Amino acid sequence: MASTTSPSLSLSSSSTLVDGKTTRQSAAVASSQCVTLPTLTPPPAVQSRAARTTAYCRKIARNVAAMATSTGEVATAEATGETATTELPSELVQKIQEVWDKVDDKYAVSSLGVAAFILLWSSTGVISAIDRLPLIPGVLELVGIGYTGWFAYKNLIFKPDREALIVKIKELYQDILGSS
Repeated sequence: MASTTSPSLSLSSSSTLVDGKTTRQSAAVASSQCVTLPTLTPPPAVQSRAARTTAYCRKIARNVAAMATSTGEVATAEATGETATTELPSELVQKIQEVWDKVDDKYAVSSLGVAAFILLWSSTGVISAIDRLPLIPGVLELVGIGYTGWFAYKNLIFKPDREALIVKIKELYQDILGSS
């Protein structure tokens, strides 16, 4: 078999671009040089993302507050003496306490609440996993649209069907809550 030799590539000279014109350097200088990129200046002190976001949100809030006032001045909460509170109305808190005091088996109710939270959390994970699959979200959306159309046609369009649906819902409501 015949052997083939691969030609080697070498640059005998390099060129640089100066003022839009190419100038040639000698072969000896080009062979000993390495191609390097110019060094970049170090970035300024980088703030944390949270600090930048907070500063940006404060800036937007100042702009909105300035636009909202008639004089264009920014009125801060400290200057006006207003503070934002998120208190629940005392009536609501009292009703919740009354209902909690009426509960006989607090352990079971607490366990059901924790179980409901865990179920909600896990179902969110399952739904997000299904949402990442290709084609499945689109198919499920079409199934939902089709079922909604079928349900509306079957139960909502005609008056006798609507009345029958209302009766079924009321019966189910009474079965769940009891006939009190």
